[in-house]
Amino acid sequence: MSDWAFRRPNGLPLPQPAPESEPFFEALRHKRLVMQRCAQCLVFAHPPRALCGQCRGTSFEWCPMSGRGTVYSYVVTHQAVHPAFEGHTPFATVEVALEEGPHLISNIVDVPPEEVVIGMVVEVVFQTVSDTVVLPLFRHRA
Repeated sequence: MSDWAFRRPNGLPLPQPAPESEPFFEALRHKRLVMQRCAQCLVFAHPPRALCGQCRGTSFEWCPMSGRGTVYSYVVTHQAVHPAFEGHTPFATVEVALEEGPHLISNIVDVPPEEVVIGMVVEVVFQTVSDTVVLPLFRHRA
C-alpha cells in the first residue's frame, strides 16, 4: 500500500469545485463515482465543463460509473514537485480508462510505482481527505 495514498501529504491544496464539477465531488462524498455526459451527443467529459467539447451542447447528465478500468497511461514522479511531497516520492499518477469509456487521472494505492504497467486492471477506492473532500484513487484488481 502506498504510504502517500492514505496519508495525504500536509500542505497540498484541496480541490475547489467549480459549479460544473460540484456534482462530481458531491457524488465522491457519498463514495460514488459519476461522470458528466452531454445530454445531446452522449459524449462523456472529464474534467466536467460548461460546454460540450463535441457538439457545444450545454445540457448534461451525471452517469454512475462502475469504478473498474485499466491503466491507459502513467507517469512516475521521482522529484518532490511541491514541498508537501518531500519524503513521499516516487509515486505513480495513472490515467485510467474506465469500463464505460471515460478516462480519469488519479493515483494508484497498492502497487509500487515501478510495478505499474499499461493495461493493469484497477478499481476505484475512495480516500477521505477532509470533512468535505473525498478523492477517487485506484488499486490493482486481480
